[in-house]
Parts: sequence; C-alpha cells; structure tokens
Amino acid sequence: MTQLLKAGQGIITQEMRQVAEEEGCSVETLRQSLAEGKLVLPCNRLRKAKKVCGIGLGLKTKVNANIGTSVDYPSEEEELKKLKAAEEAGADAVMDLSTGGDLREVRQRIMEAASITVGSVPIYEAAVKANQRGRSIRAMTAKDMLEAVVKHCQDGVDFITVHCGATYGVLKLLKESPRVCGVVSRGGAFLVEWMSAHGKENPLYEQFDEILSVAREYDVTLSLGDAMRPGALADAFDRVQVYELNILAELCQRAWAKGVQVIVEGPGHVPIHQIAAQVRLQKELCKGAPFYVLGPIVTDVAPGHDHITSAIGGAIAASAGADFLCYVTPTEHLALPTVQDVREGVIAARIAAHAADIAKGIPSAWQWDKEMSTKRRNRDWEGQFATCIDENKARSIRASRPSTDDVCSMCGQYCVFKVVDNGSNSNAH
Repeated sequence: MTQLLKAGQGIITQEMRQVAEEEGCSVETLRQSLAEGKLVLPCNRLRKAKKVCGIGLGLKTKVNANIGTSVDYPSEEEELKKLKAAEEAGADAVMDLSTGGDLREVRQRIMEAASITVGSVPIYEAAVKANQRGRSIRAMTAKDMLEAVVKHCQDGVDFITVHCGATYGVLKLLKESPRVCGVVSRGGAFLVEWMSAHGKENPLYEQFDEILSVAREYDVTLSLGDAMRPGALADAFDRVQVYELNILAELCQRAWAKGVQVIVEGPGHVPIHQIAAQVRLQKELCKGAPFYVLGPIVTDVAPGHDHITSAIGGAIAASAGADFLCYVTPTEHLALPTVQDVREGVIAARIAAHAADIAKGIPSAWQWDKEMSTKRRNRDWEGQFATCIDENKARSIRASRPSTDDVCSMCGQYCVFKVVDNGSNSNAH
C-alpha cells in the first residue's frame, strides 16, 4: 500500500512521523495534505533512505541536484563525488540523468551511496539502449519504454520523471508553433522524434495505466515531466506549454485515483513577470499537486552564471507556491558540471528556497535568520559560521582578509556594532 493510500485511510506511517518531526509540523496535518495529493513522500518500498524527503504544502521548499554521466564523461567515480558534494551542500534529493557507461550500474551505485531521495528518468535508458544497438532513438519500442520504467522502480528509485503529457496532439500544435528553441527537454525530444517517425501516440501516455500499476506496486512517486517546457524566454507561456499542462492535470487525477503519489514538473526559461502566474495556473489546474521547477531561468544571456539566473527565478516561483527546485549549475548550456559546479548549484538553489520559505511564513526559516542576525550583532564569528548556509565559504572569505580585532576588515574600528557598544560602555561609566 502506498503512502497516499495509507494517508487516505487515516494510517500514520513512520515516514510521515519522520518528516513531520523534521519540519516541525503536526503529523495529522501532514497526513491530511498527503491524502489530498498536496504533498508527497517519495520513498520506494524497496529502498529505505536514511532521510525521507517531504515535498509540498506547508513544508520547506526542497532542492534537487541533477547528476549523472555523459557519453563524453562516463566516470562513475566522478558522479559519486558529485553525489557527496550535493549531500554536503544540503540537497534534499538527487536525480541520476546518466547517458554514458553502464547506466544501471551507475544508478545502483548512486542509490547505494545516497542517504537522500533518489530520482531518475527511465526513457533515457530506453533511448541509449536503442542507440547502442546500432540503431537510432526512433528504434525505441513501446515495450522498451515500459520496461525501463519497471526496471527503475524495481531498482529502488524513489521518484521517476515520465513525459506522459507529450501527446500526439501536443506534437501537432508544436509543429504550428513559432518557437525559437523548440523542444529542450531531452526526454521530450526523444518522444517528439519517436512520434514524428512512427506517426503514433506517445506510448507513455497510451500506457499510463500500466505505469500507474508499476508505480503503485513499489510506491514510486511519478514526476510528470514537462516535455514542452520553454527553453527560451520567447517561448514561455505559449499554447504548447499550456496544452501539455492541461494533460498533466488530467494525469494527476488518474494517478490519485490509483493511489499513486505525483509531482508536476514546470519550466524552464520564464521572464520574471510571468513566474507567479505560471505557478498559480499549475496549482489551480492540478488541484494543489506539488510543483517541481527547473529554475526557472529568468534571462537567456548569462551562460556561466545560470546558477544565479535560476536562483532568482526559483525564489520567485517558490514564494508563489512552487514546492521543489531543481538546481541549475554554472555550466548549464555549456558543459557537464564538475563537483564544484554541483556544490555551487545546490547552494544557490538552497538560498532561493530559504528566501521563499521566509515569504511562505515557515517559522523555522524566520528563526534561522533571526539567529544569524543576533550572532552578527554580537560579533560572534564562530556562531555566524556555524549558522550560515555555506560555512566553508564564509570562513575562507574572512580568513583571506583577516582583521586584527573582532570585526571584519571592511569597517575595522568603524564597525557600527563596535562603535555603538563602545559608546554604551562609555555611557555606563
């Protein structure tokens, strides 16, 4: 029985208790939101993660880090280092997006090493295997796609992205669209290529009931991928994107009816003034299902700095109601990220998530900032380091410009706190 079904029957599980304690919320409130599909606890029954991640209504905004091999860089060891960096930087989940090397071995090693929630994208494996057989991605079969879903669930993955909303109807609309960047979702591109070649409906949509049966058996959370997400500001909020979102809303209802936990994925590249409206539309159409966004990236002109462009968009999206931020690294659009890129991406996304949690009124978020401010006022440097979101960087910056006193080298003897404290001490005498 899935966490969703148990919640609907009034059963409180160990995982619900764990998340409620971590979040500082009522376990009964959490159970109710879970029963309504407004939050999820991705936890494959075959894999007992050390830390269960709660995503959705009333909970802190969570951060996912994408890792995984490529054809050019198929090193498993490097990806395990990235996993460690993501965990140390505070990621709540990782997704294995591997396309190089032995994909199943990479996935299994990541799951064995990970203490946090793990996700994957099964269609990548189906496409890679078709290509490795000496044929093209078009050679994938419906059976290949479904078998990949089954295999990932059986391997213990907690949540999987399935691009079920990329239907043949969406494809027809896409062909009429004046999009600048077309389809930028890799899974979406695979399916567009397949449907165009075969003139048939997306098998993941046609066989959605079979996918639900597998997900229910293993209690795998479905992350409904936005295959038509905009990859350029000029493409944001167009008919293609909204058409697919309506299909994802339909699939949400079907998933809940079968007792399957579900997340809805969102854009993408979005100008700032559209972000809140896009989040509100998703929440309305999908009846409060958790919303998982990539960024959003708020400008197309900053390659090398897209951890910043996405953090800006992520903070706005999460403050408007998004629940799960997929990090973006400095190498987005340029190269496979390094270990350091992963770390920077996670920290940037965590800053965005925390800023949004303050806007959402999460008590622990407000308390964290107040604690930091108190230590700053008292010039408690060790306390500040222990409290801040990135202790190592804060320490290294202070050490690089040392001060001879208990102040920073920016203001020195003119530190406002020291001036006020010395004045108070003088008045006391």
